[in-house]
Amino acid sequence: MNRKHFLSFAITAGVSASASKVLGNASVVSKAEVPELAKSKIPPYLKPGDTIGITSPASYISLLDIQPSVQLMQSWGFKVEIGKTIGTRDFSLGGTDLERAADLQRMLDDPNIKAIMCARGGYGLVRIIDKLDFTKFKANPKWIIGFSDITVLHTHINSNYGIATIHSKMCNSFPNDWLLAKPMQIETILSIRQVLTGADVKYTAAPVSYNRAGKVEGILVGGNLSLIETLAGSNSDLKTDDAILFVEDTHEELYSIDRMFWNLKRSGKLDKLKGLIIGGFSLKEETPGEEFGRTVYEIVAEKIKEYDYPVCFDFPVGHQINNFALKCGTKHILNIDVNGSSLVSI
Repeated sequence: MNRKHFLSFAITAGVSASASKVLGNASVVSKAEVPELAKSKIPPYLKPGDTIGITSPASYISLLDIQPSVQLMQSWGFKVEIGKTIGTRDFSLGGTDLERAADLQRMLDDPNIKAIMCARGGYGLVRIIDKLDFTKFKANPKWIIGFSDITVLHTHINSNYGIATIHSKMCNSFPNDWLLAKPMQIETILSIRQVLTGADVKYTAAPVSYNRAGKVEGILVGGNLSLIETLAGSNSDLKTDDAILFVEDTHEELYSIDRMFWNLKRSGKLDKLKGLIIGGFSLKEETPGEEFGRTVYEIVAEKIKEYDYPVCFDFPVGHQINNFALKCGTKHILNIDVNGSSLVSI
């Protein structure tokens, strides 16, 4: 998706000029504990002086690679605490399973850390999610930030505890030189700050012929489609009844996308939605002679034809430069008409 598919990014609380110049032991959940989507709990929004912890619960990342994000978040007035998994390596992972679980657990439990930024995605969270104890986190929630493989945390926390999280870019997406960054990259990174500090946000996208008009209100949930499929039937399974669901994915073949949408449909995740948002889907090149013969638009349209809720495509979320911060587990208004689509946090 390119810039013409992104119409506007509006923030009711303005971004300060100075910020734009900166260089850059497993807990078991009983049915009685599972919250209704309408009863989401929002962690405290951040204020100057609060601490953001950085950890790598999935893939490896170096200390050097997170420096641009550290410097920028410090310029926003936040303190930054770097976890032990940064620079630690176990082949492709950011340390062993025990190391990654321990680092994330410490940050979940530490009352002085008000938000946890996952340094990057890749793979690894599903290996440690059942090692984590969310008891202290439930009592004193904090923001969890990230996307892609971090979808495991979003779905587990949103579905089991009804606590809001932030689906957004991570440390590996911050520009090395803030002054040379493209406007869209700057806007997406600044959207993290706006959501963290409680500013109202509105995202819009251009009209698409496959869109289905309508205006609805619901709790926003979702993330990476491959991870949502992987977690189906587990203790981290995503609950979608009466929700606005968003999905995105990258580097998948069309037949694989079709299979994953059949999983959503057959598992009932599409049955009782308030609305559906289709974000970015980058594709693997097909093998000549083995083309699937259907576009992403057609794949989705086939699965939702019996439903009447609003649907939009090409929304600015996913593995792409226009990947804006979304507040999962909170109420939003989705409005789709001939002029395009908009999503407003309320």
